[in-house]
Order: sequence, then C-alpha cells, then structure tokens
Amino acid sequence: MRRRLALFAVLLVATAAVAVPVVRGADVLVGKRSPAGKRVGFDQIDHAAWDDLLRRFVNERGEVDYAGWQASAEASAKLDGYLDTLATLDPNRQATRESELAYWINAYNAVTVKGILREYPTTSIRNHTAAVWGYNLWKNLKLRYADTQINLDDIEHQVLRKRGEPRIHFAIVCASIGCPRLLNEAYVVERLNEQLDTNARHFFAQDQNFQIDASANTVRLSAILNWFGEDFGDSKPAILERIKPWLPTDDAREFVSRTDVKVKHLKYDWNLNEQ
Repeated sequence: MRRRLALFAVLLVATAAVAVPVVRGADVLVGKRSPAGKRVGFDQIDHAAWDDLLRRFVNERGEVDYAGWQASAEASAKLDGYLDTLATLDPNRQATRESELAYWINAYNAVTVKGILREYPTTSIRNHTAAVWGYNLWKNLKLRYADTQINLDDIEHQVLRKRGEPRIHFAIVCASIGCPRLLNEAYVVERLNEQLDTNARHFFAQDQNFQIDASANTVRLSAILNWFGEDFGDSKPAILERIKPWLPTDDAREFVSRTDVKVKHLKYDWNLNEQ
C-alpha cells in the first residue's frame, strides 16, 4: 500500500512538471478579402456607416443596445458591410497620421462590437477570452485587410500603441464598463484631436476612473493607467503630469502636481457596457 502511494506521488510530480500545451480556438475572420485593384488608402476609407450605427445604438454614456442591434437584420448587415469597407485598405499607400489613427480606432471598436454581437447575450467579454483552451475574442477574431488578417490584440499593441498617442487608451473600447465610453460617433480625420480630447476628459470625469483622497494624499486611477502607464510616462509623477490636461477640475490638476502624492489603482469593471 505504501509503495502504491509513493508511486502515485511520483506520478503526480511528473505530471505537474509537464508543460500544458496552449490550444487556441478556431479563427473567425470578418471583412471580405478585397482584390488588389480595388484597395484604397487610409484617407479613402468611408466611416459613415459606422457613424450611423453608433448614433443609433450607443447612448451618450457609451452604453450599447446590443439586444436591439442584434435583433436588426439591417443593422447587422450594415456592420458587416462596414467591416468589408475596412477590408479594402491598402496600408502601403501614403496617408496622414490622423487618417491612420481614425481607421485603426474605428476598426478596433467595430471588430469588438462584432465579436460581442456574435456571443450576445453575454455578461462580459471575459467570458470569451480563453487563456489556454478555446476561443479568445482578442486573438481569434480577425479583420481581413490587404493579404493578411489582424486581431484585436495586435491592433492595440502592435499598431495603435506604437503610434505614440496615449489618448488611444481613452478611445478603444473592450466592451466593458471599466473601459472608456464608446463614443457614439465615428472618429474622423477632421475632428480627431477634438474627439480624443473629449473622450479623455470624459474618462477622468468618471469616479470609476479617477478619485482623489485628500486625507490620504492619494490619487486613485483606472487600472488602464497601471497596465499601460509606460505610454504616458516613465514614472508616476510623469504619468500624472501627462494626464493633467484631461482632469476635470483645477483642484484636481493642482492636487496631482504635489511632489509627495501617492498613486493607487482602482479595480477594473469587466461587466458588459450594455444599456
């Protein structure tokens, strides 16, 4: 009996030492492949269909009527048509920085909404982001463009973050309450800086993203500023200095300017951003 127990213990240790393979789910592609002769540059992508859908199904708080959107065959087809428009991109054509940013922000948000509508009803995107086994919406849901595909993770980390524009973190939305609001209009070249600033100010005006505890000499920031702090500065004082223009009041800007202020981060709310 003791020998059997000893052998069982050895087998358990040996099994634990074996690495578990990462098995992903099957990829889901959105956007029809566009022939080379019909591809266009960033500046020529029309975001009007996306703008119309956002105005219809997203309120001023950024909450999405997923049920209504999913129930409308016309709206669902219009979203698919917009994704087909995004797929006509030729990324090698010369374009302005603003048109590239507008394209990729809109693309991230539209692909995310498409991913949620495929799963709805659901309570959180985290129900569909398997770490080891199965489908991961951030990795397996991919937008076709040119002769390749790109997933949400790569749009965020390999494309947008490398543009050196920290305000993208207040524009791209992962369908969660803890995210910035989903702006109920498309990002467009002509007003991009205004739109990015507007959503950044809205973000910090929300108690779930920014709090001051004067008695503890502490500012509490969204977890986004913890996960992506390096995009705002190389130290906590630098990060606070960078976000000052978007803070809601003069008192808040004065408080974060203190040299001894402490920084803590708030719990992130992964619940679905639905109406």
